[in-house]
Amino acid sequence: MGIRVIKTALAALAALYTAHYIGLETPLSAGLLAILGVEVTRMKGLKSAFERFMASVLGLFIASFIFLTLGFHLWTISIFVLLVFPVLARLQLKDGIVTSAVIVFHIYAREAVTEALIFNEILLLLTGLGWATVINLIYMPKEEKRLTFLRHETERLFGEIFHYMGQTLRTPLLVWNGEELLAAGRVIDEGILKADMRKENRFWGQDEDSWQSWPTYFEMRRQQLESIQHMLVLLAFVYEMLPQGEQVAELFESLPDDVKSDVYEGSIERKLSELEQRFRSMDLPASREEFEVRAALLQLMHELQRYLSIAKRWKKQKNSRRAVLQ
Repeated sequence: MGIRVIKTALAALAALYTAHYIGLETPLSAGLLAILGVEVTRMKGLKSAFERFMASVLGLFIASFIFLTLGFHLWTISIFVLLVFPVLARLQLKDGIVTSAVIVFHIYAREAVTEALIFNEILLLLTGLGWATVINLIYMPKEEKRLTFLRHETERLFGEIFHYMGQTLRTPLLVWNGEELLAAGRVIDEGILKADMRKENRFWGQDEDSWQSWPTYFEMRRQQLESIQHMLVLLAFVYEMLPQGEQVAELFESLPDDVKSDVYEGSIERKLSELEQRFRSMDLPASREEFEVRAALLQLMHELQRYLSIAKRWKKQKNSRRAVLQ
């Protein structure tokens, strides 16, 4: 927010000086328009400037027609609002409603519609929104460092979750508050938001391969987090320690290192397949309790397979030439 305030101040100052220099009437309006035009990303800034300019010009000509036809009265402003605002919303120009009103009120205050006045208002729009666009394009804070931190934090939290899951399989009475799961959700949500902002701050052909990896990465982690949540539900049904549980625990305890890899090695998947084959060759459960626990373990392994399939789908394969994740 600090950077945005500084950018807004610079845009307003530049618009005010420019409006004074070229002799526009009500130059303060150029500063107001500049303040309204500063946005959080380059793409959003361009889109906002276009919408505000088009809405203001459209509103300007409609208001001029209304004032020339019905006169300059307070109730004619209400007619303008009733007619124009729904049209702007319908045309997907809602961001320009405020700027349109600013321009129209200038016309009403002068109680005149002349070519010179209309030209003045259009120059005010170009000055204010133009400087806001220039400032938006010149500088946007870089998200790379924050995104890298969020990635490492996500991997750390995933590793801790798998560590606790392995411990729980070995010691079912272990109590875990699950705070890492909630923290991982917050980090991934922020990562998705920052990745989208980084994408909108770049244009076609500008470092395209680099920014594409961040949305891919955090979308993969979001899907994996959903799978982890399902695994934790199944883990609650493992209320008794069994030899099979310890074997599954070994898989979970080896996952923290696998999480950090950019390449899908497939070693955990192979171990999981081998473990499923061993489970099939074991004797049937001797009690109802053992049956329930082994059934929960089998479902847990199936969910782990789904977690791995998500990584297999999104990550680059071992020996692959094309990197999907940076």
